[in-house]
Amino acid sequence: MSRYALITGASSGIGLALAEALARRGRNLILVARQRDALESIACELTQRFSVEVLFRACDLSQPLRLSGLLHELEESALHIDLLVNNAGIGTAGAYVTQDWACERQLIELNVLALARLCHAIGTVMAGQGSGQILNVASVAGFQPGPGMSNYYASKAYVLHFSEGLREELKAYGVGVSVLCPGPTRSGFFRRANMDVNALQGSKLMMNAEEVALITVRALAKNRAIIIPGWRNRLLAFCPRLAPRWLVRRISARLNRHFGKPV
Repeated sequence: MSRYALITGASSGIGLALAEALARRGRNLILVARQRDALESIACELTQRFSVEVLFRACDLSQPLRLSGLLHELEESALHIDLLVNNAGIGTAGAYVTQDWACERQLIELNVLALARLCHAIGTVMAGQGSGQILNVASVAGFQPGPGMSNYYASKAYVLHFSEGLREELKAYGVGVSVLCPGPTRSGFFRRANMDVNALQGSKLMMNAEEVALITVRALAKNRAIIIPGWRNRLLAFCPRLAPRWLVRRISARLNRHFGKPV
């Protein structure tokens, strides 16, 4: 029986880089994103380059009914998914109460609820089979509060803590759970969040999506619990543990005003 890695948010950024890195290692893929044309092009390219089977499903995971349809289709197809990569996510920048509620709700639906539902549905199957692996994509933002991007930081804190808890729960079933916490990564994230990326371009924290993906697949092979690419990002994740909370909040607010200012 063929086995597949299912990757959400696979049309660009870290999701696309992970798809390529896994295909390079001979993994069959199921790619999920909103853009059907982009997915079809990516699937054809990866199939030709790496001689793997690449399926794709266009789905807006922030829409619960569409997510239900995807899960029903996967269940009916009986495809064997042995790696789930929950990468899809969005961000918003600016004071929370000045943001459009529909955008903030979409962030929660995608970053939190869709991820949790996919983990429940596919994780249940993996637990029944006694094998499998889940990778949830959080962020170094999940280690601290984030004034100026409060909802986004909170969503990534959920992903981080949820993944750590789920790891311990599923260990007895033979299922591994890892959480990826990248720092700033060159992708379309900043543009979609309406952020001024120019301030970040010269930052030594900025990494390429391909570099993040390479580090991630190597760490997955070792079943690492928390994956933080780059020593600067690991330091950034560790420092909030040493400082008082009021100071962490103020520093985070200042950084977000400087690097995360809306355009």
